[in-house]
Amino acid sequence: MPATVASEPVRVQAGECRLDAALWLPEDSLGLVLFAYGGSSSRLKHPNDYVASILRTARLGTLWVDLLLPEEARSHASRSDIGLLSERLQAVRDWVRRDGRADGLEVGIFAARHSAAAALRVAAAAGAGVSAVVARSGQLGLLEHHTLVGIDVPTLLIVGELDEPLVRVNRQAYAALRCDKRLDVVPGATHTFEEPGNQEVAARRARAWFLQHLCGTAPLSRYILRRSRKFTGRQRCGSSR
Repeated sequence: MPATVASEPVRVQAGECRLDAALWLPEDSLGLVLFAYGGSSSRLKHPNDYVASILRTARLGTLWVDLLLPEEARSHASRSDIGLLSERLQAVRDWVRRDGRADGLEVGIFAARHSAAAALRVAAAAGAGVSAVVARSGQLGLLEHHTLVGIDVPTLLIVGELDEPLVRVNRQAYAALRCDKRLDVVPGATHTFEEPGNQEVAARRARAWFLQHLCGTAPLSRYILRRSRKFTGRQRCGSSR
């Protein structure tokens, strides 16, 4: 049964601006995952909301945050500004510390596209307070080599096999990483993961990763991963360790 979840809209102070966010904290939460979004569509309509719903069934709290103000989100320059996105994301992590409702919980980050690159830059910073990252369809070619080498946070890269340029970029980033890492190339998926069943694959892989690295529940996460493969009827995704 899904965990009982309390949710509420919150405003996160990030420098001189206040970011719209939504906090879900299940009873007896096992961890908290920040969903970093820096795109142009509504949070309520974004497919990553489905990923968040899957995480919440495993008693993982979620904090969904729009890293950009509405006027910024309309600008491609702002949406691809990794420096701005990473600065805002670190401010969100700092807000979680000050807020106190997630005290005692390990914190992870789930992000896609440019926000995924920002998440890895935050993870590379000393004292960032991040325990695991899942980057889906990440624009990781925007990161410097020394940033990737400096990451010591467990990192899962998920990419659709039909987006060949992005697969190459993620393979290169994976090779540079020196942390506990995994690369999943999902068969039949594009960068949006909107094809039938592909959001399910990405969500279940993310859930297993966060359960393992935020909660230390490796046997449980491996069980969930096996169930997800059986559920989707797919062969194991192309992966590297």
